Amino acid sequence: MTSDTDESRLPSLFEADLIDDALQTLHTIQDWLRWGVSRLHQSGVFLGHGTDNPWDEAASLLATVLYLPPITDETLFSARLTLEERREFLRLLQQRIEQRVPAAYLTNQAYFAGLPFYVDERVLVPRSPIAELIQQGFSEQLAGRVPERILDLCTGSGCIAVACAYQFPEAEVDAADISPDALAVAEFNIAEHQLQHRVFPILSDGFSGLAGQQYDLIVTNPPYVDAEDMADLPDEFRHEPELGLASGHDGLALTRQILRHAAAHLTEHGVLVCEVGNSMVALQQLLPEAGLRWLEFNQGGIGVFVVDKAELVRCQPLFEEF
Repeated sequence: MTSDTDESRLPSLFEADLIDDALQTLHTIQDWLRWGVSRLHQSGVFLGHGTDNPWDEAASLLATVLYLPPITDETLFSARLTLEERREFLRLLQQRIEQRVPAAYLTNQAYFAGLPFYVDERVLVPRSPIAELIQQGFSEQLAGRVPERILDLCTGSGCIAVACAYQFPEAEVDAADISPDALAVAEFNIAEHQLQHRVFPILSDGFSGLAGQQYDLIVTNPPYVDAEDMADLPDEFRHEPELGLASGHDGLALTRQILRHAAAHLTEHGVLVCEVGNSMVALQQLLPEAGLRWLEFNQGGIGVFVVDKAELVRCQPLFEEF
């Protein structure tokens, strides 16, 4: 994805005379937010790692500099920044624009299902629409049943596992991932939310490390970007671990494994919720007869299906062939 902005012009946004002028004339939170938003607009950065507009992107950087929660209180807008705070905001903004580093990696924080999580370049930035389902308690998908055991497969930062533990305070949650680096981040987040007694990080390639384990609910946001899309991703995605994005030529390499083996890891009335993003088109074409129910979201998002154990068992021959 190429920005309309000529890359060669980007350094001009941070020329010494422009920076000096900003440092001398801009003083308040509102001044610097407005200035940051303008720079982000000019630079044509890709937005999609936790924010979808330049204002929220700039606000996330500035809130970190000021050691504030998300800046939503307008009474703060007239507060003045120290010279050191202004320079630090400029440093982060310049890094965001010139190096195309997602803001969440610069602040080491992202929000998911209303909860804060530590993130760095060992894990993807949380952004799954599954957050909406968690906040609804998977009420439709579980038909009112309360899960006792939950698996977050491909847990990454642990955000889905932790959010599920909050939503279902009596449940035990396994957080599985193939990456030891990702599990280190997940373990940190589990500890930060004081959930070590209910959320358990597990090193596992798919279901390989979960032999004999069964769950009432399996939630998974596996890698699902196909080869063509991987080649065209905006630069911001190059900072994320490829292991968490790429999944073969059609984006379904890991999803195939999940569909083939999920039934064995679900209880009698267990349910699988799986995100495949844009690869839903390929999956629908390959498995038109499978009973995968595609979900709609009030807050935006596509490519998430739900299927119960009985349907997984019925379609097992299809899964073995596709």
